[in-house]
Amino acid sequence: MKGIQDMKGLQENIPVGQPRTRRATVALPLFLIFTAFMSFMYCTRAAELPASSASQAPAVGQAAKPAAFESARAFEHLKQMVAIGPRPAGSAALRQTRAYITRQLSDLGLTVQEQPFQAETPIGRVEMVNLIVRVPGKRTDRILFTGHYDTKLFKEFKFIGASDGASSGAFLIELARVLKDYPREFTHEIVWFDGEEAFCKTWTECGKPDSPDNTYGSRYYVQAAEKANALTSIRAMLLFDMIGAKDLKIDRETGYSAPWLTDIVWAQAGKLGHGSIFQTAGGAIEDDHVPFSKAGVPTIDLIDLNNYPQWHTPDDDLNHVSARSLQIVGDVVLASLPEIEKRLIKQ
Repeated sequence: MKGIQDMKGLQENIPVGQPRTRRATVALPLFLIFTAFMSFMYCTRAAELPASSASQAPAVGQAAKPAAFESARAFEHLKQMVAIGPRPAGSAALRQTRAYITRQLSDLGLTVQEQPFQAETPIGRVEMVNLIVRVPGKRTDRILFTGHYDTKLFKEFKFIGASDGASSGAFLIELARVLKDYPREFTHEIVWFDGEEAFCKTWTECGKPDSPDNTYGSRYYVQAAEKANALTSIRAMLLFDMIGAKDLKIDRETGYSAPWLTDIVWAQAGKLGHGSIFQTAGGAIEDDHVPFSKAGVPTIDLIDLNNYPQWHTPDDDLNHVSARSLQIVGDVVLASLPEIEKRLIKQ
């Protein structure tokens, strides 16, 4: 548009009766001289600019920088889930939560696979659904990133589970956004488990040796994988549960988590300055990683259970969780992924 305006400026009024052809032959050289001068000035100015100012686009063949984990996005998902209210397995509220998760993932261009099943529970048969998103890598072998999205059923008070249920469900949505464009050797699979919580008051109150009253979704997933002869393609399983506490303290789970996997994550946490959050003291914690560990899959459980007094109380609300905690876990996990993949390639 700049060149067009300059040409219009050269078109002066022509006296009546004077040939137009002569004015055209004079204007054209003037325009060419002007254009050459402006091109020279532009190139000279561009050469003086820093490379980042001259062109914001990456050079041909240069890999784009992977997306960073944004805790503000994750925390907004957490708030949306909490706003739905209590979300126990089989409830209309959990169906609403499932629709919300699916909608967010679809907006990211990701395909959500539902894994429905019926679970026999102390309160009868309950319809449950695991949600699965798979991001293909160079290899078909998979690394799983998992967590539960249901809340525990309480009749005596309103339990909205800001950390216990919403933090893991929300975290995985944001993690999926990052992983879809993340460089990866292995296929990455994100799984939202249904029915992690017990229906009875305590974890073991109504359980039986071969049929515990908990981890319904993770146990079904492992059983389905075994039937499909697909269990051996799962090379590692990372579990996130109760990671939203303001005063986050994650104990080193030693009962079922693979030592080498825990070593990598704890080392990266230390390098990022979060050694005081990733505690050295630990012990056995039963969670959704147990069925995988028993099936021979290396697992790790990142959970703030022993240091969160709001657990399974009405106070597990927005006042006791923070976006900063989600950011810390996100940063540590993404920093750990290259080392995890390197280890798995050598195995």
